Amino acid sequence: MERRTDTAVTDRLVGAPISWGVCEVPGWGLQLTPDRVLAEMAALGLRHTELGALGWLPLDGAQVKRQLADHGLDLVGGFVPVVVHEDDLSPTIAHARAAARQLADAGASLFVAALVTDLAWSAPVDLDDAGWARLGEHLATITDLVADEYDLELVLHPHVGTLVETAAQVDAALAHTDVSWCFDSGHLLIGGTDPVAFVQRHAERIAHVHLKDVDATLAAQVRDNTMTLVQATQHGLFRPLGAGDARIDDVVALLDESGYGRWLVLEQDLAITGSEPPADAGPALDVRRSIEFLSNSAPWRERVSQS
Repeated sequence: MERRTDTAVTDRLVGAPISWGVCEVPGWGLQLTPDRVLAEMAALGLRHTELGALGWLPLDGAQVKRQLADHGLDLVGGFVPVVVHEDDLSPTIAHARAAARQLADAGASLFVAALVTDLAWSAPVDLDDAGWARLGEHLATITDLVADEYDLELVLHPHVGTLVETAAQVDAALAHTDVSWCFDSGHLLIGGTDPVAFVQRHAERIAHVHLKDVDATLAAQVRDNTMTLVQATQHGLFRPLGAGDARIDDVVALLDESGYGRWLVLEQDLAITGSEPPADAGPALDVRRSIEFLSNSAPWRERVSQS
């Protein structure tokens, strides 16, 4: 892992459009425009972003790069659902190539893969050992493809509603794959995995980080299927960093101790169900709270005091 010694945490922070409510899920909520979201990211001091929902920014990667540059931003990576457990991998290869081409042309370096049942996000299927082995082989194929053809690094993202959601599925994916992971504190906790324990046990697998804080009570309702992810998000499942139950301070300290020095994505999923919030209010205020929390977290506070 790359070791960084930056004293300014903002050098490693990455914005996420979903923190402004941008999500492709039907019924999620109001979608704010790219110009508003990107301008507010820049005003908060962010210089990097992830892609956001498919189609929110242009499908042409070069256009994405120019649009981000207009706001002083560059692209780190993008979230890509892929189907790798089926016998026939050819449709996924075509889909992965299209997604990777957009990311590479836009200047990204990371292909953030979520393993879905199908691209319609049907309910996750249960895999036996043979299914997990096939998944691992196919994921390795996609990993090599995006690396060899597009110079992108694939990282595996655990996520509610995918084949890697529950604690048992996380363990199975760790055992049957050798790819790097996108550590997502929120989705791990919702699925029943302790994010602190994950860092302690698997820090060497972590190549990208999505920092989410969540309300544990609402997370339990998602885990127990008494509330959908959309419903829980609309009720405030995701909280500014430090305001939830994911022990983000401990997570950040452990990541730092492990030598992790790469991107930290601020990703507090938001669903805007009312009218559009005033400019620089609503989502921007919560993201600002998260930035301030990280800036005052132990690793960076200690470095600043020593500098």
